[in-house]
Amino acid sequence: MRWAGRCGIERMEFSGWSLRKGLPKLPVPPLQQTLDMYLKCMSHLIPEEQFKKTKEIVEKFGAPGGIGEFLQKKLLERSVQKANWVYDYWLEDMYLSNRLALPVNSSPVMVFPKQNFRSQSDTLRRALPVDYARGQLAGTPLCMDQYNKVFTSYRLPGPKLDTLVAQKSTVMPEPEHIIVACKNQFFVLDVVINFRRLNEKDLYTQLERIRKMADIEEERLPPIGLLTSDGRTQWAEARSVLIKDSTNRDSLDMIERCLCLVCLDEPSGTELTDSNRALLMLHGGGTDKNGGNRWRGSPSKLVRAASMSELPAPRRLRWKCSPDIQTFLTASADKLQRLVKNLDMNVNKFTGYGKEFIKRQKMSPDAYVQVALQFTFYRCHGHLVPTYESASIRRFQEGRVDNIRSSTPEALAFVKAMANSSKITDAEKMELLWTAIKAQTNYTILAITGMAIDNHLLGLREIAKELKLEKPELFSDTTYATSIHFILSTSQVPTIEEMFCCYGPVVPNGYGACYNPQKDHIIFCVSSFRESAETSSDLFVKTLEGCLKEMQDLCLKCNTEAKPADSTEKMDGTAKVMKNGSKS
Repeated sequence: MRWAGRCGIERMEFSGWSLRKGLPKLPVPPLQQTLDMYLKCMSHLIPEEQFKKTKEIVEKFGAPGGIGEFLQKKLLERSVQKANWVYDYWLEDMYLSNRLALPVNSSPVMVFPKQNFRSQSDTLRRALPVDYARGQLAGTPLCMDQYNKVFTSYRLPGPKLDTLVAQKSTVMPEPEHIIVACKNQFFVLDVVINFRRLNEKDLYTQLERIRKMADIEEERLPPIGLLTSDGRTQWAEARSVLIKDSTNRDSLDMIERCLCLVCLDEPSGTELTDSNRALLMLHGGGTDKNGGNRWRGSPSKLVRAASMSELPAPRRLRWKCSPDIQTFLTASADKLQRLVKNLDMNVNKFTGYGKEFIKRQKMSPDAYVQVALQFTFYRCHGHLVPTYESASIRRFQEGRVDNIRSSTPEALAFVKAMANSSKITDAEKMELLWTAIKAQTNYTILAITGMAIDNHLLGLREIAKELKLEKPELFSDTTYATSIHFILSTSQVPTIEEMFCCYGPVVPNGYGACYNPQKDHIIFCVSSFRESAETSSDLFVKTLEGCLKEMQDLCLKCNTEAKPADSTEKMDGTAKVMKNGSKS
């Protein structure tokens, strides 16, 4: 069983919406501050000669009266006109213009605590309860506008650019149905009948009906859902052929206007380790398991329940598959199988210690883990690379995320010292660890307060394109391409429950690394692609465990009370910022 998209935030959506206008707008960082930080972030990650050339390009860009000042002025004007100056640019760059298939490459998943089902009826009941957000957030309110977008829109594929389509029609009636996927078939389940919502008992009855309908072999149709697992351009092409038939148009319309889509998956037949559960959630296990029991890019919304008696039967969506559609299905199935075989996932519970030990060192658990990831990458590959760590900017109107660049010069100094253990004393290593933690913390504060560099550089690049100007040399420079090729893509997703988030790498030779620090352990989800000779999830995880142990040993050897005088104050300040605006 799987919900498509996020669910259970109905109360949060409406209570948070009223706060949106009271939130500040996202600031536009000072131009020179961003350019200086860009050079600092890249100075140790590229060859010296290349950096020298890049420095000249950046100085020219930021010179008085130059193109940088002009674009900065235009961004400032845009920030006055729009609720959030970067949101549209970010959405297109991060998602809508991305042509890769959604499974693994774009859509992350949350894997909930393991459930022991005794029968099929247990799995159906698991699909029903309403999940509400926890109470009022302490401190600064966060923008809930993104929940509204998730629940009222879907991602329409296009040949070059997808479109986020919002359900705001004044002509069409409000949707009163959900779509249930079962055994690669799609069923319409009316959840509002005569203005009344189904209760849990009635929903269960309808789900049981769908299970039985899906078992009728002679009525099964081709797994059309496979088409949505293909690259976005390929799905757009297939969809244009599909809608030539009126039956298919009607079925697509029911899916694209539904309240949410629920996937009732079949048993996978594999050992349910955490790594296997992550893989099944990310891609369904391929065509021989539940890879076709999905509809990627659907809207999602949760409904509440009220009593009802007479129930109309759920309806199977019908499809007419021409030879062209069969060809698309075969190609989509082949690509999904290759993606399934290519993804290398390792979900690991590091039990050496958790966030409580790190907090006792007066360090931010997130900053500590980020330095550990840099240490691990350096030990595996002998150098550092541009790293992405998501940082929430939801304290601002229509805020989504910016990037914390964790591969700092200070992190490099620390990991080099750990590699040269015989030449540097433990006290010196500890000092370097503190410096790396402090640098990571400072950048985190910049990011969640709207002062990081990635959104700003994106805005400068995109407004130049919008004004039909020649691309500034800053953005055609090799260093800029390197800076946004995130070989290490990371995110902290902390939860109270024993659950985890996972996603695939964002580049062919990269790693995805998501983590959930718990009290006495840390859950890591590391992904890579088997086709890359440079990466190995198993090696990365094994090395990570060793690096975490070495960092613990260092902390235990060195009295943490000998830490730099301003470190406690800096960590405490960060904790307050993080509490009021989580960056995950």
